[in-house]
Amino acid sequence: MDIEQARSNMVEQQARTWEVLDGRVLDLLGVVRRERYVAEEHRRLAFADMRIPLGGGRFMMEPKLEARILQALAVGPDDRALEIGTGSGYLTACLSRLAKFVVSYEIDAGLHAQAAARLAADGYDNIELRTGDAMAESFTDALAADKHAAFDVIVLTASLPVMDRRFHKPLKIGGRLFLVTGEAPAMEALLITRHGRDDWIQESMFETVLEPMAGAEAPSRFSLSAAG
Repeated sequence: MDIEQARSNMVEQQARTWEVLDGRVLDLLGVVRRERYVAEEHRRLAFADMRIPLGGGRFMMEPKLEARILQALAVGPDDRALEIGTGSGYLTACLSRLAKFVVSYEIDAGLHAQAAARLAADGYDNIELRTGDAMAESFTDALAADKHAAFDVIVLTASLPVMDRRFHKPLKIGGRLFLVTGEAPAMEALLITRHGRDDWIQESMFETVLEPMAGAEAPSRFSLSAAG
């Protein structure tokens, strides 16, 4: 496989055709070595327009989706970013090249270790990787106790069947939050911007599908039999 040609095709045929036109993001896709963030057996699929298995029911997002997320968040060089779901570490690497500092949480210790090794090997030094369950009460407490807990950018790499506003709270005024809500086959990607202490603006971006976050609240089901 001609890796550089595959990388170029990913940028031109996937990202650009899905309305990713931000030059910084397009350049980023050509620099971050995506093939290093997949398992050896999936290396030939690294640039394919598909989700790549990471194990344990987890998947690496399609390149065009990652690019669209980065474009929507408009990450600046002075921004602090929070990622929920490190996964392969690829999106983490992209965020770190755009932001001043990145904090990334991963619930799976195995994926955390793999991502840590990949990011260290590629020389990223403005990332703090943490293990933890973002749906646990202790996660919220830990962020609240962190004096650097306010973030300019927050991204969730797994979906929420039901909106959970715990992820709004660490956002600075002017900050942007990307998340996906709903259930397959039609989930909604949202960009939420904080305009004031209690003022958030929500923008619907596109439909997509992501696996649900572990421990996320399930939607209530209306039962005719239970209703009598």
